[in-house]
Parts: sequence; structure tokens; C-alpha cells
Amino acid sequence: RPQPRYEGTTKMNDDERAMHYVCTHDEAKKLIARHERFWVSNCGCREGRGFCARSRIDLCLMFYGDIDPSGSGMKEISADQARDILNEAEEKQLVSRPFRNGDDGERTDGICFCCDDCCGYFIDKTERCDKGSLIEITNFADCTHCGICAEVCYFEARRMHKHELTVDRDKCYGCGLCVNICPEDCIEMIRR
Repeated sequence: RPQPRYEGTTKMNDDERAMHYVCTHDEAKKLIARHERFWVSNCGCREGRGFCARSRIDLCLMFYGDIDPSGSGMKEISADQARDILNEAEEKQLVSRPFRNGDDGERTDGICFCCDDCCGYFIDKTERCDKGSLIEITNFADCTHCGICAEVCYFEARRMHKHELTVDRDKCYGCGLCVNICPEDCIEMIRR
């Protein structure tokens, strides 16, 4: 099938775009639904660190079999197994970070599922990643300032300050983890 162009990202020149961009789990689900074949390998970050306190190691999902994986153990998997990886990402609060093809920056080759425990982007702030097409909006009238959303905001857009939630929308990458965990349902994702 032809690959849709600029899935979940803002169109820009190839030299301006990072290899990875961020999307919500719902957007990742749509990316997975557009493909018929899947491969998985160990995450290079998790393999490099030797462990991940948050999730298993084999979470680097690819849509094409001719990709050089970042880690070892690449194998073909079923569509159900690909959906299981996404389910684990949702359960473990991992950020969906699709990655672009090195030669055709308009094609998405797969999805990394990342966290702040072992993943290079969150550990090495010099690594680039593009923001997704969505951004959070919080209804502070319904917010109880519980701080649960700040705990899963690896981009540090949501923080607790003197028992009050603060949001720096300039730092929001659009992962949607805050929406998934909010007990008050007072956060939603809108177009950036």
C-alpha cells in the first residue's frame, strides 16, 4: 500500500526534521492499521543500558523488513503481536515515537516506544525529536491538581509547583500520556 505522507507531523524540509516524531497511542494504532506486515527487534537503547525498569526489551516495531534495527533479534511478527506491543506501551506509559525513513523522510518506517528510564532521547537532551500534530489542552476548572499527569510527562511540560499543576504548552510534544492517566478526564488532545 502507498504510505500516507506526513503522518501526524507538520510538513517541513527533510533537513529540518528529526528522525523521530511523537504521536499519541491512538495515532500509533492508526499507523499500525495501515500496514499488513510487521517486524520487531530489541530496542537499541534498552539493549545498550542492559535493562529497562519500565518495560520489556523487544518493542522496536517496524513496518518493513529491510530496515536496519537499532537493536538485535529482528523477526517478523503478526498483526496481533504488533497490537500487543501497542497495548504494552499503553499499559507501561511509553511514548509512541514513530521514525522516518532515512532516504524518504516522508515515509514512516516504524515506531519506537520510549520512556525516561533508558531511552536515548530522554537521557540525552541533545537528541532531536519532532513534536506531533496534537497538543494538550487542560480544563483547569475540573482539574484537582493531583499531579498524576506530571508523573508521566517525560517532556516536563506538566509540573507540580506548590501543590498546583502548571503546564508549559511549549514543551508539550503531543504524546497524550497525560490524557490516558487523568482521573478527572480534564485533558484532551487538539490539533497543534
